[in-house]
Amino acid sequence: MSRPQRLIELLAALQARPRTTAEALAEELGVSTRTVLRDVRALVDAGIPVFTERGKYGGISLLPGDQADLSKLTTGEADLLRAVGLDLDRARQLGGEAAARSALRKLTPRRALPPVRDDLPLALTDVIAIDNRPWFEDAAPLPDVAGLVRDVRTARRLRIVYRRSGDTAARELVVDPYGLAQRGGRWYLVADRDGRPRLFALSRLQRWTVLDGARRLRAGADLAGTARELGEALERREHVTVTARVDAASLDLARRILGARLRAVGGRGDDGRVEITVAYDQVDGVRQLLQFGEHIEVVAPEAARRLVGRLAAAIVRAHAADAPRPCP
Repeated sequence: MSRPQRLIELLAALQARPRTTAEALAEELGVSTRTVLRDVRALVDAGIPVFTERGKYGGISLLPGDQADLSKLTTGEADLLRAVGLDLDRARQLGGEAAARSALRKLTPRRALPPVRDDLPLALTDVIAIDNRPWFEDAAPLPDVAGLVRDVRTARRLRIVYRRSGDTAARELVVDPYGLAQRGGRWYLVADRDGRPRLFALSRLQRWTVLDGARRLRAGADLAGTARELGEALERREHVTVTARVDAASLDLARRILGARLRAVGGRGDDGRVEITVAYDQVDGVRQLLQFGEHIEVVAPEAARRLVGRLAAAIVRAHAADAPRPCP
């Protein structure tokens, strides 16, 4: 169960009984007590009238009244909240911002809630800001995400025109879609192609057509499981291990840029450099390290070192004073 779905189930459980405990909710939802408490805090921060009381006779409950009555939500509003939770940005991308705002208005109390603690004058939302967008997000245009969602919900096959990363031309493919997944601020179509799961970045999806035939998915597979399987497989690919030496001052930048590819960091040497180990699925991936310029030296394997040398020489030639320049 995803967190957005769990938040709705948590609200439904609280509405069904006047008072309960975190332990009982954890057992009902199949999560830990700590997860329940985090979810309760998320509801409180969104203005939902949930409060907790400590002690032998304490518990978790909704404030009395009809402000958080789930029966007031339309089918579309409840469905949207299960998909994106309380995230208005994601709802906007799916064309459901109005429905999301309407749902939140129905779930938000019309009177101010008492502070959780008298010695904390500021609410958590006053001191915490969360933005799930990646740094330096590109401006690649997206197709009609909301329209694609509507077409995927028909449970039919799609013919897509898609350009693979690195290709100059797009190809037509017939796929069996599970749905859409967002990771790292980017949208992907999750689908089977010829019986094998694939991720298709929406930034490279040019257009699609709904076909007459029903989608044919692998037995027992679903959207959440398939997206997780593909993501884990992508992060595990490491056919080439590159060893490099990077300036210690550039180590924080390396962690940010390389992410999970950075597998090991050694100690700082007398020359002020640190040895790092980076994993790629092919030697060509070492091109990523060129952005560190003179602050890095690739040590091994020899094939990666030679490739960086050839690329660096080509850059020098292209930027030489007597090199021909393209016409503006």
